[in-house]
Amino acid sequence: MTAVVQLTDNAIERMTDMLNEHKQKVVRLSLQGGGCAGFKYDWALDSASQTGDEVIKLPNGEFAIDDTSVMYLLGSTIDYKKEVFGSYFTIENPASTSSCGCGESIGF
Repeated sequence: MTAVVQLTDNAIERMTDMLNEHKQKVVRLSLQGGGCAGFKYDWALDSASQTGDEVIKLPNGEFAIDDTSVMYLLGSTIDYKKEVFGSYFTIENPASTSSCGCGESIGF
């Protein structure tokens, strides 16, 4: 079975570290209405995945996308970038028709 999204090795490593550091079991990604382009990515840590979530197993937990957001994230690649002035997750989303400079807001 093919995953809804692809996680790079850097993303998996960072998510694993986050779960250990915060003693949680799930890294959750969803889309919320708002942001300058119409929707924004919403990241959270959680103690458990929910019924209906799309789940990808991590070495020490799970990465979950809620059932409403899955259709907007299908085919995306999630990476983690480390740069001189900060580090952050990036989402290469083929369904996105627009985005803003902050990288957290997208349009469809």
